[in-house]
Amino acid sequence: MRVLGLDIGHKRIGVAVSDPLGITAQGLTVVVYENETKAVQALHEICLDYAVERVVAGLPLNMDGSRGEAVRFVEKITGKLNKLSGLPVSLVDERLSSKAAERTLISGGVRRRQRKTVQDMLAAVIILESYLAGVKRS
Repeated sequence: MRVLGLDIGHKRIGVAVSDPLGITAQGLTVVVYENETKAVQALHEICLDYAVERVVAGLPLNMDGSRGEAVRFVEKITGKLNKLSGLPVSLVDERLSSKAAERTLISGGVRRRQRKTVQDMLAAVIILESYLAGVKRS
C-alpha cells in the first residue's frame, strides 16, 4: 500500500511517498503554498499519479502537547484533501521533525540556501518513516 507523507507549513508542503509495499519512504517534492485550493489540488494530483491509498501528515503539536494554530491549519488542509480525494488521512505527532531534518542536512554539509529547499521534504520523509515504523510494530 503506497502512502503519502506530508509536512504541511504555511509557505511550503514537504511531500514524501512510500514504495508500493509501504516499507520505505522517499522524498518526492515540495509544494509551494500559494493558496489553499492550489495546494490541495497539487497534493491530490500527486496522490493520483502515485496511486496513493493513504495520506499521513505531521501534526505540529506544541512542545507541551497542546494544539495551536498550526494544528488547525494542518487539519484544514488534510480535511480538504480527504474530501477531494476520498483517501483516509492519519495525523502523527511531528514535534521536532523539522529540527531533525535540519540537523541531518547540516551534518551532511548542505549549505543554508540549499537546506531551505529540501528541509520540508526531508521532514515529510521523517514523518512518513515514523508512521511506517508504527504500522510495522502493530
